[in-house]
Amino acid sequence: MSCNYLIDHIPPNTPCTRRPALPMLATTITIHNTGNPSSTARNERNWLTNPSNNRTASYHIVVDEREAIECLPLTENAWHSGDGSGAKSGNRTSIGIEICESGDYAKTLDNAAVLVASMLRERGWGVDRLRRHYDWSGKICPRLMYDNGKWTGWEAFKATVSSKLTQLVQESELKQERGDIMEKIEVYMNDKKLIDGLYDTKAGITYVPVRTVAEALGAGVKWDAKNKRVELKC
Repeated sequence: MSCNYLIDHIPPNTPCTRRPALPMLATTITIHNTGNPSSTARNERNWLTNPSNNRTASYHIVVDEREAIECLPLTENAWHSGDGSGAKSGNRTSIGIEICESGDYAKTLDNAAVLVASMLRERGWGVDRLRRHYDWSGKICPRLMYDNGKWTGWEAFKATVSSKLTQLVQESELKQERGDIMEKIEVYMNDKKLIDGLYDTKAGITYVPVRTVAEALGAGVKWDAKNKRVELKC
């Protein structure tokens, strides 16, 4: 991931059944735009639990220029495709990803492409598994990819995802050839992701940035370059 990935699930009792908790074995990933040019990923996550929100609509992940937030478990359905609750509907079979329109949109698009490519790689899927909101219900969404019906933005996004997916596959194959022993891991505190780290599979040692972990625990960090020493202050 090129941006921070956070897990912040809305509660099962969220109003308007925005987390219906129906089991889902996803077969596709559906891309949306938020439709709000001033909203961030955090804003969109918080809107799902805002008391003034009276819509029965939700999504799995929202991404902006800085972070991606998982709002619903990827093994549960969300109401994002506008095509009902049938067994083969997008609502029941697809992971919904909202792309924010605020801030540096080019950076947001790149973050989304990296995220989607990694999700495809994890599942052994190709870009043929990608869908637009439009594909399910005819809504012009993701609207910033529409281009007066030519959908040039959509084709460009898929091409970017395809390129990043190819790179991920090649990197994985190269690591296998070299017999790399370092694996990427994720470090969580209280069910929220702090940072990415590395795990030495041979030595059984985990490597993480000490500053991130220390500050999360309320400690200060000082680097003594002369003595090559890290000092933690609680």
